[in-house]
Amino acid sequence: MAATFEYRFHPRIADIDPDIWNSLANNASPFLRYEFLSALERTQCVCADTGWQPYHLTVSQGDKIVAAMPLYIKSHSYGEYVFDWSWADAYRQHGRRYYPKLLTAIPFTPSHASRLLIAQGEDIGVITAAIAQRVIEEARHLGASSWHVLFPTPAESARLAQLPLQDESHHKLHPRIATQFHWFNRGYTSFDHYLESFNSRKRKNLRKEREAVRADKIHFERFRGNAITDDLWRDFYRFYQNTYQVRGQQGYLSLDFFRQLGVTMPDNILMVVATRDGHRIAAALSLRDDTRLYGRYWGSLQESQFLHFETCYYQGIEYCIEHGLQSFDSGAQGEHKIQRGFEPIITHSNHWIADAQFDAAIGDFLVRERQYVVEYRDDTKKSLPFKM
Repeated sequence: MAATFEYRFHPRIADIDPDIWNSLANNASPFLRYEFLSALERTQCVCADTGWQPYHLTVSQGDKIVAAMPLYIKSHSYGEYVFDWSWADAYRQHGRRYYPKLLTAIPFTPSHASRLLIAQGEDIGVITAAIAQRVIEEARHLGASSWHVLFPTPAESARLAQLPLQDESHHKLHPRIATQFHWFNRGYTSFDHYLESFNSRKRKNLRKEREAVRADKIHFERFRGNAITDDLWRDFYRFYQNTYQVRGQQGYLSLDFFRQLGVTMPDNILMVVATRDGHRIAAALSLRDDTRLYGRYWGSLQESQFLHFETCYYQGIEYCIEHGLQSFDSGAQGEHKIQRGFEPIITHSNHWIADAQFDAAIGDFLVRERQYVVEYRDDTKKSLPFKM
């Protein structure tokens, strides 16, 4: 007998039991934790007014929730890091509405991890297919143009792409790939040990960068969550907002959001603070779990050559080595990371398009784009600083 599921869409994550959500997330990523997603909603960083209307899905069998998925109704494409602006433009040019769309992602967070949170022991294939079918039905009911799953795991993306959807037009969840640059710990015992893996010229260049920061009399301290005072949070937030303001923009996140993370997720928080002449001038905020560091937010009030690299990358690498973390996800984009030892990796997303003509055109584009991305990944590998 086929499994019978009950589905519920939630307009706020507070309607879902935190312990059940976190059990399903199973420590896959700090960004998937109830505390992180709840902080976004409680501080109104994520809500209908900001274009991120929560619409989270839970799947039950009997009286047991067997799966959950973060889901949002989006009225724009900001804060996603998988770019579909050209698709929205094409819709406008043809007199069609691209928004609203449905989005399965972590707001403002281009970090890969499971997106379909399925209880251990359940049939992953059956529940994945059931979720996809139900979300597509809901997308049509809402009049959404599309459903997008951003930064799932490779295996999850492959399962979604291969689903035999029972959709009236037999559309599919088109797979899409992109690149990021991540650092990997290959048993390094110190930063100098890490540099030994570089060729001579690039090792010398990196050491010059770090020496230039020290010569500028800039010092660094690292703080874990419980040690971050409110004064530190206020300074960090000034730096964070200044980075946007110099570009005529405003940061997505609020001071209250960061404060809540410090209270509800202290063990996951790392803040690197740069000082000069006793004054704080820059800071970077990362999250961590048992195996990985995730560099996410940074800002500064003063210009100094290589300050960004030291605060956001070298301090993080040192921390990973000292604490035995296996990798460092430093965020989206950034070819400047390559010469500093961050290696190109493939990231994934999946896209269901309701309109048959646009579905065909976007599917064709993604096939052609994939070849370019793979070639780009292979080319950037040639610029890594490591000894051959």
